[in-house]
Amino acid sequence: MSLNIAVLGAGRIGQVHAAAVASVPNANLVAVSDPVDAAAEMVSEQYGASIRTIADIHDATDVDGVIICTPTDTHADLIDLFARAGKAIFCEKPIDLDVARVQSSLEVVSENSTTLMVGFNRRFDPDFNALKTAIEEGRVGDVEMVTITSRDPGPPPYGYIERSGGIFRDMTIHDFDIARWLLDEEVESVFAAGSVLVDSGIGARGDFDSVNVIMKTSSGRQAAITNSRRAVYGYDQRIEVHGSSGAVSAQNQHEARIELADASGFHRPPLMNFFMNRYTAAYAAEIAAFVDAVESGTQPPTTGDDGLMALVLAEAAVRSTAEARAVNVAEILG
Repeated sequence: MSLNIAVLGAGRIGQVHAAAVASVPNANLVAVSDPVDAAAEMVSEQYGASIRTIADIHDATDVDGVIICTPTDTHADLIDLFARAGKAIFCEKPIDLDVARVQSSLEVVSENSTTLMVGFNRRFDPDFNALKTAIEEGRVGDVEMVTITSRDPGPPPYGYIERSGGIFRDMTIHDFDIARWLLDEEVESVFAAGSVLVDSGIGARGDFDSVNVIMKTSSGRQAAITNSRRAVYGYDQRIEVHGSSGAVSAQNQHEARIELADASGFHRPPLMNFFMNRYTAAYAAEIAAFVDAVESGTQPPTTGDDGLMALVLAEAAVRSTAEARAVNVAEILG
């Protein structure tokens, strides 16, 4: 059996997911929708998907599930629409920028017994999975501290900044999810600091480009996250987990796994240049997991509740920077 999938939104991340669907043996990309004709045509020509409107895909009997890659402010409405249509849903993060709106959308999903998976692709990265396995096997003992470094090569366009909801809701949200996954406990408090060190235009639009977050669980476990919109040396993605019996880390991926030594020293190829190539395997594994969850009728690995809790941590970080204090997660949940 194959799952027939439509991609909603054929921009950068939509194209990544279209390629991921094409790589999964039991998935078919049957339709694509985008208001920009050239974007839709590119995906259609490359993967043989028909170009349709959202309404056509909603009514289609040959579409089993949708992948939502549209702007964030459309996600929740599309989830509601397709949940009521009985179609399985994969949605890019975040579900919405408002916690209450996410909660109401999750109620619609529950009422219609629909599969909803949220796009936290980093959980599916082979290196990060190996790190998680080492923790589960007890190789580092009890987890005590998690350190996550995530730095982009350069900032996105201002238009994206203005619509993204800010660095905590857009960029750090991935790291909030990874921290929850590795800590294996819910975060109790969040302290965050933000600065504008890369581009004053980002600050003029009410956002930060350089942030640090410290989180603590009720048992005292800690997670530290550092983000920057600028890393001149490439896409910087590292994790270290320190435990009672040792530590395990996942290092950066380079364009090739070689090291050259000559009279001037030791040299390695540059880092992967951005998420599209750094996380290619993760995106494919993520969509494969979505298809498997739909076909088996089981919960997907990254649920709507995971999407909610990552946003809650983002909201706590936003409040923390505004008020210069640690924020209890319970304040956000109400």
